[in-house]
Amino acid sequence: MTTRVSLLVAVMAVFMAAGSAFAQQAAPAASPPPDLSPVSNPVSGFVKAGVGRYEKNMVAAAEAMPAEKYGFKPSPEMNSFGHLVMHIAQSNNTFCAKISGQTAPDVKIAETDAKDKLVAAVKDSFAFCTAALAKVDDSKLGEQFVLFGNRPISRGGALVALGGSWTDHYATQAIYLRLNGILPPTAQPAK
Repeated sequence: MTTRVSLLVAVMAVFMAAGSAFAQQAAPAASPPPDLSPVSNPVSGFVKAGVGRYEKNMVAAAEAMPAEKYGFKPSPEMNSFGHLVMHIAQSNNTFCAKISGQTAPDVKIAETDAKDKLVAAVKDSFAFCTAALAKVDDSKLGEQFVLFGNRPISRGGALVALGGSWTDHYATQAIYLRLNGILPPTAQPAK
């Protein structure tokens, strides 16, 4: 019986030593992770991190459509591509102004404006969003304001809606481009 006890003690000692060695290897706690914006501000940080990506893709999509196709509509009841580009600029300015508490730029554009003017308006709207959202953090996500019409929304809800707006608008741009035989920016082969 003493042999069994000795064997059991030896096995337990091996497991304890292995567990101790594993714990030392598994816990490399030298320095804390850097304070990244999406970590400390998960909602606003995520949206701010997307501004550059959506700007790149949405501006490139607006530039990819030939000027003579800005009046293109997939069907008569749908908006033209020019209207879509105008709407992107207006939406960016409205969302980013409301979210940041700033005044939206007073931009006069129409869907029938020249391609260059509409593309410039989209570029300017992303520049405004970048500047307007720079100081936004997650500390006031619950604050309410009116965004469209008379519907109240929280700042957090507006940030989520802004990200959804970019996704929806870029997807629509991509469809319009594909219907005209043009690959959207995110479908282009790697160079």
